[in-house]
Parts: sequence; structure tokens; C-alpha cells
Amino acid sequence: MRYSQILDTLRDTPLFESSLLTVGKSSPYQVQRRLSDWTSVGKVIPLRRGLYTLPKTKRKFEPHPFSIANRLSAGSYVSLEMALRYHNLIPEHVAVVTSVTTGRPREWENEFGRFFYRHIHPRYFFGMEYRLIIEGQFAYIAYPEKALLDLIYLRKGGDSLEFIQSLRLQNLENLDLVRLEEFAKHFNKPKLKRAAVIIRELAEQEMQEYEML
Repeated sequence: MRYSQILDTLRDTPLFESSLLTVGKSSPYQVQRRLSDWTSVGKVIPLRRGLYTLPKTKRKFEPHPFSIANRLSAGSYVSLEMALRYHNLIPEHVAVVTSVTTGRPREWENEFGRFFYRHIHPRYFFGMEYRLIIEGQFAYIAYPEKALLDLIYLRKGGDSLEFIQSLRLQNLENLDLVRLEEFAKHFNKPKLKRAAVIIRELAEQEMQEYEML
């Protein structure tokens, strides 16, 4: 397996796993040894064990952080602050790609940024969609309503008016309030039901303010 063959095969692939290279005559041991050699001289960039990308000068497409987040931790989706920013529900820039997972909490850092994963019970692992992020790249991202409820659920005191106001929520007219309440019921947690009521009131207040302009 030569590096030129890898370039021909993977130049159009933003991310690849080592298992992709074991097809054919190369054994897993040979592939891992070769990848280790290439990593040491910067010919491939490791993101975690078994997940790689080509160096910037060799790859045709830049991996999107959301695609990376999904691949770093299987069984996860982008949520919490990053998803709220993506849906333009909060004004602040979010520097960390935040996700939830049914696995253990983790943190990764590489040349593409920082990636945080919060644990959530499997019964609350719902409310995401597989979206086209940029041409040719998809990722699982929470619906805006679910991203908000995930954050409130995982934050102590998240159902308080003070905390919800501190988020400086905007564009609440884009929230599906029916979906928000359905998701809150699915959690079957009083905390989330209380939060849904507060968010509905804030959305209605925002709408009234718009109508007065």
C-alpha cells in the first residue's frame, strides 16, 4: 500500500477510518503500522484512534466540524449551545462543538477545534435529524427545540427563568412550540415541562413586542 494510492483513493474523502484501508492484500497490522509511519511525518492527520484525514495540502474537501463530531464519537449528535447557535437561537459565538451521547462523557481536541460530549440516557436520545451541512457532508444535529431541552435537562437549575433568560434566546418565532411541548412530554420530567411553559411565554412576549413595532 503506497501513499500515492491512498491519495488517489481518499483525496475526495474528508474523513476516513483505518478499516477502509484493509480491503485487499493489506492486513490490519500492516495498515496500522503504515498509518503510524505516515502520521509521524505528517502525511495523515489522526483525529482519534482509527479516524484520520489527509493534510490540508492533500485533501480536496475540508472536514466540517459537525461531521467530525459525529465521527469522533459514534452514537452522538450535535446539540446544546452549538446547535442553538447553528439554528440562530442564541447570539453568542460558540467555540466548542457540543454534542450529547449515550456513551460516556468525553472531550477531544485537534486541529479542527474542541469537541465536548455530554452523557444522556438512551430514552432521551431522540429529536435529531440528519442534515446536509455543506456540499457532500452530513451530520446528525438536534432540532432547535431538542437542543434547548437537552441544555436545560443537563444544567442544574436549567428550568429557572433566570437561566433561560441568561441564554438571550432570539428568533423564538422559528421555534415549533408544539414540537417543544411534545419533546418535553417525552422526557417525562417536570423540569422540562416547566421550562417549556416559560419558553412559550417568552415566545409569545417576543411576538407581541414585534406586533407593537
